[in-house]
Amino acid sequence: MPDEDPRVLYAADRTVLAAERTYAAWVRTGLVSLAAGVGAKTSLGPVLPEWAILFNATLLVLFSAFCFAVAVWREIRPGHDAPQRSDVWRLPRLLLVVVNGGLLLVSLGALLGVWFGRTPGA
Repeated sequence: MPDEDPRVLYAADRTVLAAERTYAAWVRTGLVSLAAGVGAKTSLGPVLPEWAILFNATLLVLFSAFCFAVAVWREIRPGHDAPQRSDVWRLPRLLLVVVNGGLLLVSLGALLGVWFGRTPGA
């Protein structure tokens, strides 16, 4: 039987671990984008006009929120090729939703800070 073949089980384990790495990449990209958005607001004050700073910072912070949402969506709904049986322990879905929901709230808070905070040098 093909299900008893250890190569099939190992392939399922590799698929689960690859999905976890993809989740981590989305979160990492979101964190870097969030930091870049806040950093743009903080460091570009004396260099660019206010509207350009706000546009770039807003775009980066909104992209971070998008990354946090997509990370959970891709992990919870892996597609039709998701392995049905694997020996690898998966991260609990509730934990992913809570952590990424918190990161999403941080992004929205940073967006408010970008919009209503004072720009240094302006």
